[in-house]
Amino acid sequence: MFAVKLLRYSKPQEPLKLLLSKQAKSSNGSKCFCSSPQSPRPTLKQDPNKISAKGWFLLAIPAATFGLGCWQVQRKSWKENLIRELNEKTKSEPVPLPENLEELNSMEYRPVKVRGKFLHDKELYMGPRSFIHPYGAESKSSLMTPPRDDNVGYHVVTPLKLSGREEIILVNRGWIPKKYMNPLTRQSGQITDEVELTGTVRLNENRPQFSPEHRGNVYLYRDLRKMCSTTGADPIFIDASYESSVPGGPVGGATAFMWYRQILRRKPL
Repeated sequence: MFAVKLLRYSKPQEPLKLLLSKQAKSSNGSKCFCSSPQSPRPTLKQDPNKISAKGWFLLAIPAATFGLGCWQVQRKSWKENLIRELNEKTKSEPVPLPENLEELNSMEYRPVKVRGKFLHDKELYMGPRSFIHPYGAESKSSLMTPPRDDNVGYHVVTPLKLSGREEIILVNRGWIPKKYMNPLTRQSGQITDEVELTGTVRLNENRPQFSPEHRGNVYLYRDLRKMCSTTGADPIFIDASYESSVPGGPVGGATAFMWYRQILRRKPL
């Protein structure tokens, strides 16, 4: 009889499928995807004719290499033509200094002949500069021939009062070792008589990038405006030739081993 009562008051068991459905509805109103099959993800179809980013990168390598090669060939040709042009100018026959000094603006690297007297009391220096002999031989100025451990010095820039004319020009007489910067240490090279020399016309030099200011009468580059303001000279500048060197004086011929610096600064048009 006890068994009959137990069966009467026991709750009938619900089917398993109905129980799972109720649990899914009671969980925050969210749907259960445990028993639902997953839908397949869509796949992107790639165009076989389209080049990928990696492909473009690989194509750019030979194109860039070809372009750089053409640029190097063009630059080599430009430099060779410029060197040939400068050699022709510097080795041309010297001409007298023109009466109209403005003509010198179109005569850079052309040799000219001048006559006058040096104004040594207004001497300037440009440097420091390393010594490179223009012709690979011993200098005429035995005092100025530097030993191997003393090849750093300065260029001596001296105003020259032209004979028979009112103009004063600047002459780069050449290179001296640093220990001979004081004119008293090279008295034999300080010519007081009238001289005749050949020099190469040089124009104003723009200030190099990151170059510091000049220090007194020592200039880092060919700053004609300031040099002329200090000495009272006209804005005319020439590099004395090596043949113009005198015993005990600076070693001339600065243009022969300095003009290559201009090539490195210039850019082809």
